[in-house]
Amino acid sequence: MSNIPSDLRYAKSHEWVRVSGDTATVGITDHAQHELTDVVFVELPAKDRQLKAGDACAVVESVKTASDIYSPVSGQIVEVNKALSDNPALVNSEPYGNGWFYKIKLSNPGEVNALLTPEQYKQQVGG
Repeated sequence: MSNIPSDLRYAKSHEWVRVSGDTATVGITDHAQHELTDVVFVELPAKDRQLKAGDACAVVESVKTASDIYSPVSGQIVEVNKALSDNPALVNSEPYGNGWFYKIKLSNPGEVNALLTPEQYKQQVGG
């Protein structure tokens, strides 16, 4: 089974969140990138965009399909990962590292507690 970092929280729709202070970094899980296969394009949300938890905010295109990415938390986009424009394959090679999508200033930090723990996510994906 794919590696599931213990310092993250997970959405049922396969996004992960790493919180640092009042900001969260968001990406998709190793399981999700594996299901998508080779990522060829990532459409990121606009900086300063306001998101509510559950909003579709990005698109990942692979050789197989295009998939919406949903924000697991509410807040304002403060940074996007520009490296993905030049190298979308980072989503495949480093889903928990340099393959992150965006950083969001949390408007409701308590939402993170409603996300899946690593153990719960592992059960969801059959780990």
